[in-house]
Amino acid sequence: MTDHNAPVRFDTKIAVLLRDDLETWQRLNVTAFLVSGLGTQVPEVVGEPYADADDTPYLPMFRQPVLVFAGSKELLTSAHTRAVSRGATLAVFTSDLFATGHDEANRAAVRAVPRDALDLVGLAVHGPRNAVDKILKGASMHP
Repeated sequence: MTDHNAPVRFDTKIAVLLRDDLETWQRLNVTAFLVSGLGTQVPEVVGEPYADADDTPYLPMFRQPVLVFAGSKELLTSAHTRAVSRGATLAVFTSDLFATGHDEANRAAVRAVPRDALDLVGLAVHGPRNAVDKILKGASMHP
């Protein structure tokens, strides 16, 4: 018999790192945008669709927790550099995206800035647990 409530230790980690000076609405918005791309590139992180006892269907969600961290602008820049150098699956959100209104404008805003000059306010990363831990070294769990 399987214990559906038993803790599972995943080999991979999904983590979001947010700049520690964001407003609450910005933290929520950035987190939602960042994780939205992971399931498209790493389909194995998405579970099966849900249904309630009345068979009302619901969308599938991630199979594992999303850990949210906070850190300084400098820490975010360092984590980004480590993620890129390791070839990690990565999503970024820059301060410029707060002034855009749709996907095409978002992509254009990121495209207009060289990698080392991005004003990062958040990133999401997926990969082996130990690699993600090294990428986020120095970050603390979001309060």
